[in-house]
Amino acid sequence: MSDFLHLERITVQFAALRAVDEVTIRVPRGERRAIIGPNGAGKTTLFNAITGVVRPTAGRVLFDGRDLTRAPVHVRAERGMSRTFQITNLFPNLTVAENMQLALRGLSARKFSLLGPAALTPEEEERARAALAISRLHARHGTLVKALSYGEQRQLELAMALVAQPKLLLLDEPAAGLSPAERVIVSDIIRALPRDLTLVLIEHDMDLVLTLVDYVTCLNNGKMLVEAPPDQIRTNSLVQDVYLGKARHHA
Repeated sequence: MSDFLHLERITVQFAALRAVDEVTIRVPRGERRAIIGPNGAGKTTLFNAITGVVRPTAGRVLFDGRDLTRAPVHVRAERGMSRTFQITNLFPNLTVAENMQLALRGLSARKFSLLGPAALTPEEEERARAALAISRLHARHGTLVKALSYGEQRQLELAMALVAQPKLLLLDEPAAGLSPAERVIVSDIIRALPRDLTLVLIEHDMDLVLTLVDYVTCLNNGKMLVEAPPDQIRTNSLVQDVYLGKARHHA
């Protein structure tokens, strides 16, 4: 199979609401894909179906040649999926290094002994160092998370996702709530990620997202509206009507 991630007619229904309605997406290995759309378009629900947080009502999730539709979250993580969330999921009273340690411990057989010996293996220490360097936090490893700026906390969440050495990284609004200067930092970090890392991201900042990805999928009311490269998305009248127009009206 040439598609690294293949969502095949994914439907997610909550009672009478079809949050995602027969969406098919094919993402080749190494591609950077954005999923955009107005609020309520189904973006985060689709992310949750990819990562196993919700089970599709219908359709299949195929990843790296395997059908993972019914696989739990931890199995998908073991297969190489890693994600960030809209809301930071950190331990504020621990240091950056300790948060990284917990992220690493969660990947190993020691995840149920978080209060045990703290030492990381040399290989784990190198993975933590590399992930913090990519996320531009290597100088902050001894800092308490609650002392970090909000932008730095988003960078740490990205580092914690990268330390798993994923094949597929899913970013849920990585620039949400950031200042213009912080958005520049996060976009530079994403742009510098290895090109062999397949990336799928949700982001409301259109000016940002269209500079970061190879291809864009636009959803509206749970349905696929259009798929195209960024330059075509910028001038697509359907996208402007349902997404950009609404964004301007809400500004």
